[in-house]
Amino acid sequence: MTTISKFPLKEYLLLSARVLLAWTLYRYGWAKLTDGQFGVDDKTMNMALKEIDLFRLSWYLADHQPFKAFIGVSQILCAILLSLNRTAIIGAFMSIPIWLNILVWDLTFMGNMAVAFTFRLSYYLILTGLIIYQQKDKLIPAVILTTQVQQTVKFPIWAYMALPVTAIGIEIAGALPNAVLNYFR
Repeated sequence: MTTISKFPLKEYLLLSARVLLAWTLYRYGWAKLTDGQFGVDDKTMNMALKEIDLFRLSWYLADHQPFKAFIGVSQILCAILLSLNRTAIIGAFMSIPIWLNILVWDLTFMGNMAVAFTFRLSYYLILTGLIIYQQKDKLIPAVILTTQVQQTVKFPIWAYMALPVTAIGIEIAGALPNAVLNYFR
């Protein structure tokens, strides 16, 4: 049994970050595949193009196939890769262009709503970088796929059971800069 003083907190938080990032990618990917994301309502479809804001126009454009399915499947694939110890580093690398694409998309089309998403996606990029850095000694084997990547630290069962709560805590920590910024506005 691992005592609190010997508990590998840094490794555990990075495992929790993997859970958070994988879950986020999975649920957004699934939403795209099940028509839960993108598209516009009939009212918007009946408006003149010059009356439609960039956000709704971008969601209309993103709702077309194969773009929508490609993004959804890519996000789910990344989530699966991040979830597995053997492929976590590959999933982390694959998620970087996804996070950057969403960030640039939001900055381009979301207007005032982009601030919160900018903080959140930048935080996800930082977490992804930390996951890659944690496994820096495994970069070459991960790229050439010739070695099995094992989890470096084994956790007690209660730690695995607490992962969703820890991942939520990491999500809240990522929202704090935006909350502080909005408090002082």
